[in-house]
Amino acid sequence: QVQLVESGGGLVQPGGSLRLACAVSGRVFSVNGLGWYRQAPGKQREFVAVITGSGGTNYADSVKGRFTISGDNTKNTVYLQMNSLKPEDTAVYYCKHFGFGSWGQGTQVTVSS
Repeated sequence: QVQLVESGGGLVQPGGSLRLACAVSGRVFSVNGLGWYRQAPGKQREFVAVITGSGGTNYADSVKGRFTISGDNTKNTVYLQMNSLKPEDTAVYYCKHFGFGSWGQGTQVTVSS
């Protein structure tokens, strides 16, 4: 069993930055296989970024060059640094463990002036 708890969401102006964190507890010994999804109002949940099983990273085209995923194995925490935020980035952001199929509860990110 794996538990995921997101934090760091909030309201930010266009062009601003936020850093999300996802703390993982349970039978997890690496941040590999952890990633982020988001769901905007009225839309399907979509992939944002992941740390792959081999430790590489993949990103959705819509966030490449603006978002950076990273992890700290000593803290069992994965981060999503979001820069140059746009109104279309507004969504609930969810952390996911791809191996266990577990989700966090989500954290709201709102980009608005």
